[in-house]
Amino acid sequence: MDDIQKNILAERALAAARRCVASRYVGAAFAYAAGSIMRGEGTTFSDIDLVVVFPSLERAWRESFTEDGFPVEVFVHDPQTLAHYLHQDADSGYPIMANMVATGCIMGSEIDSARVIQAKAASMLAAGPKPLAGADYDLLRYQVTDLADDLRGTRPPEEIAAIAALLYQKLADLMLLGRGVWAGRGKWAPRLMREFDAQLAAEFDAAFSLAAAGDGTRFLALADRELALHGGRKLDGRCLSTNSRAPCSRQ
Repeated sequence: MDDIQKNILAERALAAARRCVASRYVGAAFAYAAGSIMRGEGTTFSDIDLVVVFPSLERAWRESFTEDGFPVEVFVHDPQTLAHYLHQDADSGYPIMANMVATGCIMGSEIDSARVIQAKAASMLAAGPKPLAGADYDLLRYQVTDLADDLRGTRPPEEIAAIAALLYQKLADLMLLGRGVWAGRGKWAPRLMREFDAQLAAEFDAAFSLAAAGDGTRFLALADRELALHGGRKLDGRCLSTNSRAPCSRQ
């Protein structure tokens, strides 16, 4: 698909988003239409991300449907619930909602209010994630250590590939969040890594590709190197109880 076709697709998607807001969300104050398709980067299979904001709601909700052939993912909020989810996503290190609001095309009657929230979301993104610390940091280090250790020794290629698939997200999180950069799930992890450091991303991709093919040596070395930047392997003293009523007996 060339640039002209992508732009035509983006215009169609924006028109579909406007129809959705007008017909399905009567009374909404404003909305943000976002996603790769709106940026002219999507494909015919890309969906429309739509954040719809009402003046007041009893509860927020999420729903999906198809409009004019486009899959549409809708997040329905009022200003209070939207603020809650913006901060919740930011605290997690995955600013999904903040990205949609900051980059979305504004539509609706209360444009000024939408712009104020959009500016706050953009400011939040520019500030970066909170530093890795505390229990979440220890857990991430533990998870990377545990999965990396599974790559040690001789294993069948299919087991190496399965372990590497699990390690991918955790290691990417440690590499990005550990450098003060927002993390992303799924397709966003490699995108954000490329944006931050193309050479590091290429090294990560090459090591993972080898692991997915059954050779985990380079992916393990990358994980060990990353753990070394965070104080080394993290296993000692970690206790994961599967019973919330049972005390953790291992120290």
